[in-house]
Amino acid sequence: MGSQRKRLSPKELEALRAIVIGLQSLSDYAPTNELCSVATLRELVAKLARAEEAEISAKRIFEVAREQAIEAARILYAAVLEAKAQVIAQYGSDSLVLHAVGLKQKSERKRYTRRETGDAR
Repeated sequence: MGSQRKRLSPKELEALRAIVIGLQSLSDYAPTNELCSVATLRELVAKLARAEEAEISAKRIFEVAREQAIEAARILYAAVLEAKAQVIAQYGSDSLVLHAVGLKQKSERKRYTRRETGDAR
């Protein structure tokens, strides 16, 4: 079967459930190992169903928490952009205070220079 951590496919799980149902129909089935008894197998199928339901529930909780984190990050981003604009409005575009919020002063920006072409007409 390979790795112990490998997850069984839904098709494989359905086959296992079908085998347990098949064993229930055998009236004279009497295994020597208690782990193989119909009652134990039915309990294991029920345990699997509960675990799958818990996994689905946890995935939904994770998705909601993830969406909340994404939305909180978007709100924070918008608020920080607005705060930067407020700093520029209050202190001016060439103030030294701009460095505190990660902005450059207007005088520090590199001026655009037009490149000369090779053609001299």
